[in-house]
Amino acid sequence: MLSPLLKTSITGLIKTSLVVLFGTASLCPFLVLAQNSQADKEALTLLVPDRVFDGQTMHNDWVVLVKGNKIAMAGPQRMKLPESTKVIELKGMTLMPGLIEGHSHLFLHPYNEVSWDDQVLKETRTERTLRAGTHAKATLMAGFTTVRDLGTEGASYDDFGLKRSIEKGVIPGPRMIIASRALVAKGAYGPKSQNPDLDLPQGAAEVSGLEQISQEVRTQISKGADVIKVYADYRAGRDGEAAPIFSKEEMALMAQIANSGRRQLVAHASTPEGMMRAIEAGASTIEHGDGATEAVLKRMKEKGVALCPTLAAGDAIEQYRGWKKGVNPEPARILAKRATFSLALRTGVTMCMGGDVGVYAHGDNAREMELMVDYGMAPVDVLRAATSVNAKVFDYADRIGSVQTGMLADLIAVEGDPSKDIRLIRRVKWIMKDGVLY
Repeated sequence: MLSPLLKTSITGLIKTSLVVLFGTASLCPFLVLAQNSQADKEALTLLVPDRVFDGQTMHNDWVVLVKGNKIAMAGPQRMKLPESTKVIELKGMTLMPGLIEGHSHLFLHPYNEVSWDDQVLKETRTERTLRAGTHAKATLMAGFTTVRDLGTEGASYDDFGLKRSIEKGVIPGPRMIIASRALVAKGAYGPKSQNPDLDLPQGAAEVSGLEQISQEVRTQISKGADVIKVYADYRAGRDGEAAPIFSKEEMALMAQIANSGRRQLVAHASTPEGMMRAIEAGASTIEHGDGATEAVLKRMKEKGVALCPTLAAGDAIEQYRGWKKGVNPEPARILAKRATFSLALRTGVTMCMGGDVGVYAHGDNAREMELMVDYGMAPVDVLRAATSVNAKVFDYADRIGSVQTGMLADLIAVEGDPSKDIRLIRRVKWIMKDGVLY
């Protein structure tokens, strides 16, 4: 609770702040109140919500003080603040860390609009980059202040330019953790041609042998990659089935080079053997993990490898194929995914929040969180997965994912209490990234 003295000193400021911030913002929902001057960097803003989720626990008596682009204090209010302190009351709202999307493709858009092949082959990189900028804005406005973007899918290193444009304030968007070009074994990925004499542009970087692997990983790092992504398996079996495409030794080299520069190796994997090779090679996360067995999941837990289940991607693709959700019975793929997710929860594997957004619409990122609850995860655990857990797994917990002193001021306020009803995570009413209010 605020002290009587503090209430007296800030009564007039509350009304002025609310009129400026919310009266104006209601007319322009994408208004950015930038803080550029030295005075702004020293300015204090007191946030007074009904409750604060700090990334782990919900608190009903907390306020949060922001100074410049960092959190100066989080907890019960016990100090007198300068009269110049700006106060924002967030009545009926939960204040929490900005959400972290763990598996995004900003350079893709829903496959029911344009197929993946046609996006890679027929859309110019200019168009794809312009779309990515729009997708970045939609992501931020949905309350996701950070994305781990796991591949441009044929758009070369253009994610680096997008990331820098956001950092410079050219366009609004989330913080980006970028992978640029995923690694695939030669001939394993796509687009594919029925004519073996044609070499089509590929959606990832093809490598063959340890020398090429070493060169490609180092090249990607030199081009700005924050993380290295590998396809541990893909639809490259004799009959088009998913099969491992890299050996454990090959992926271990990728991990060794990436780790030496404090970068992680993350692995797309859906077969038990592909997952196991990636786990033993030193991957930090397994993306998708559709065919995970109990033995695989236990090994993941032992090695501290997290699972990013991407439930929403499969949900979307099945609907594109004709499944009428809520009307028709759930397809075999959905039932199998439910079973794997449930097994992972029982095994105690660390669960990331990432939906493979780009397969479905950017800005609809909360779809993954809703499905995680529907598939058996507690709402508060999903909130943790989308904030402090993602930050820790991705090795960014020293700056984002939690509401505590010294962290970057990436904060959102949502209507109601999403720890009781995860659907409320869509009711984002207030967004701050790096101390800037959007």
